[in-house]
Amino acid sequence: MNRVKTAQSKTGEIIAYSEGAIRNNISAVEYCRTSMAAISGCAAGILGLSGTLGFLFYFLSVFVLWLMVLLKSGTQWRKYFISRSNLLTNQFMGGLCTYVLFWTFLYGMVHVY
Repeated sequence: MNRVKTAQSKTGEIIAYSEGAIRNNISAVEYCRTSMAAISGCAAGILGLSGTLGFLFYFLSVFVLWLMVLLKSGTQWRKYFISRSNLLTNQFMGGLCTYVLFWTFLYGMVHVY
Protein backbone atom coordinates (compact mmCIF):
# COMPACT_ATOMS: atom_id res chain seq x y z
CA MET A 1 0.00 0.00 0.00
CA ASN A 2 1.41 3.39 -0.95
CA ARG A 3 1.01 5.98 1.71
CA VAL A 4 1.44 9.68 1.26
CA LYS A 5 3.56 11.47 3.85
CA THR A 6 3.23 15.19 4.28
CA ALA A 7 5.59 17.85 5.51
CA GLN A 8 5.37 21.58 5.79
CA SER A 9 7.84 23.73 3.88
CA LYS A 10 9.38 26.97 5.12
CA THR A 11 6.77 28.95 3.23
CA GLY A 12 3.94 27.08 4.94
CA GLU A 13 2.99 24.89 1.97
CA ILE A 14 2.14 21.28 2.62
CA ILE A 15 4.34 18.94 0.60
CA ALA A 16 3.17 15.37 -0.06
CA TYR A 17 5.64 12.50 -0.50
CA SER A 18 4.74 9.15 -2.00
CA GLU A 19 6.34 6.53 0.20
CA GLY A 20 6.52 4.00 -2.64
CA ALA A 21 8.25 6.45 -4.96
CA ILE A 22 10.73 7.52 -2.27
CA ARG A 23 11.55 3.86 -1.52
CA ASN A 24 12.08 3.18 -5.20
CA ASN A 25 14.42 6.17 -5.55
CA ILE A 26 16.42 5.17 -2.47
CA SER A 27 16.63 1.60 -3.76
CA ALA A 28 18.07 2.85 -7.06
CA VAL A 29 20.65 4.95 -5.20
CA GLU A 30 21.61 1.96 -3.03
CA TYR A 31 22.15 -0.15 -6.14
CA CYS A 32 24.41 2.59 -7.54
CA ARG A 33 26.27 2.86 -4.23
CA THR A 34 26.91 -0.89 -4.04
CA SER A 35 28.10 -0.97 -7.65
CA MET A 36 30.30 2.07 -7.07
CA ALA A 37 31.82 0.48 -3.96
CA ALA A 38 32.68 -2.69 -5.88
CA ILE A 39 34.12 -0.84 -8.88
CA SER A 40 36.12 1.64 -6.81
CA GLY A 41 37.36 -1.20 -4.59
CA CYS A 42 38.61 -3.00 -7.69
CA ALA A 43 40.27 0.19 -8.90
CA ALA A 44 41.93 0.80 -5.54
CA GLY A 45 43.21 -2.78 -5.42
CA ILE A 46 44.59 -2.67 -8.95
CA LEU A 47 46.18 0.74 -8.34
CA GLY A 48 47.87 -0.65 -5.24
CA LEU A 49 46.41 1.85 -2.80
CA SER A 50 46.97 0.86 0.80
CA GLY A 51 46.22 2.18 4.26
CA THR A 52 44.76 5.64 4.65
CA LEU A 53 45.02 6.42 0.95
CA GLY A 54 42.72 3.51 0.16
CA PHE A 55 40.10 4.71 2.61
CA LEU A 56 40.36 8.27 1.30
CA PHE A 57 39.69 6.88 -2.16
CA TYR A 58 36.44 5.36 -0.84
CA PHE A 59 35.37 8.64 0.76
CA LEU A 60 36.12 10.45 -2.49
CA SER A 61 34.11 7.87 -4.46
CA VAL A 62 31.11 8.24 -2.15
CA PHE A 63 31.26 12.03 -2.41
CA VAL A 64 31.52 11.93 -6.22
CA LEU A 65 28.52 9.56 -6.44
CA TRP A 66 26.56 11.89 -4.14
CA LEU A 67 27.37 14.85 -6.39
CA MET A 68 26.37 12.90 -9.51
CA VAL A 69 23.01 11.96 -7.98
CA LEU A 70 22.39 15.58 -7.00
CA LEU A 71 23.36 16.79 -10.48
CA LYS A 72 21.07 14.19 -12.06
CA SER A 73 18.13 15.25 -9.90
CA GLY A 74 18.90 18.92 -10.54
CA THR A 75 17.40 21.76 -8.58
CA GLN A 76 14.22 19.75 -8.02
CA TRP A 77 15.89 17.13 -5.80
CA ARG A 78 13.11 17.54 -3.21
CA LYS A 79 10.74 15.83 -5.65
CA TYR A 80 12.80 12.64 -5.48
CA PHE A 81 14.39 12.57 -2.00
CA ILE A 82 13.42 13.86 1.42
CA SER A 83 16.93 14.87 2.51
CA ARG A 84 20.25 15.42 0.75
CA SER A 85 22.24 14.40 3.80
CA ASN A 86 20.59 10.96 3.84
CA LEU A 87 21.83 10.42 0.29
CA LEU A 88 25.39 10.89 1.53
CA THR A 89 25.23 8.90 4.77
CA ASN A 90 22.65 6.16 4.12
CA GLN A 91 24.26 2.68 3.98
CA PHE A 92 27.72 4.19 4.29
CA MET A 93 29.12 1.26 6.29
CA GLY A 94 27.56 -1.38 4.02
CA GLY A 95 29.26 0.22 1.04
CA LEU A 96 32.50 0.37 2.99
CA CYS A 97 32.37 -3.39 3.63
CA THR A 98 31.82 -4.07 -0.08
CA TYR A 99 34.65 -1.68 -0.95
CA VAL A 100 37.10 -3.33 1.47
CA LEU A 101 36.16 -6.79 0.18
CA PHE A 102 36.94 -5.93 -3.44
CA TRP A 103 39.91 -3.73 -2.51
CA THR A 104 41.71 -6.44 -0.56
CA PHE A 105 40.84 -9.19 -3.03
CA LEU A 106 42.16 -7.33 -6.07
CA TYR A 107 45.16 -5.95 -4.17
CA GLY A 108 46.09 -9.49 -3.17
CA MET A 109 45.57 -10.87 -6.68
CA VAL A 110 47.57 -8.18 -8.44
CA HIS A 111 50.29 -7.18 -6.00
CA VAL A 112 50.84 -10.21 -3.75
CA TYR A 113 50.54 -13.18 -6.09
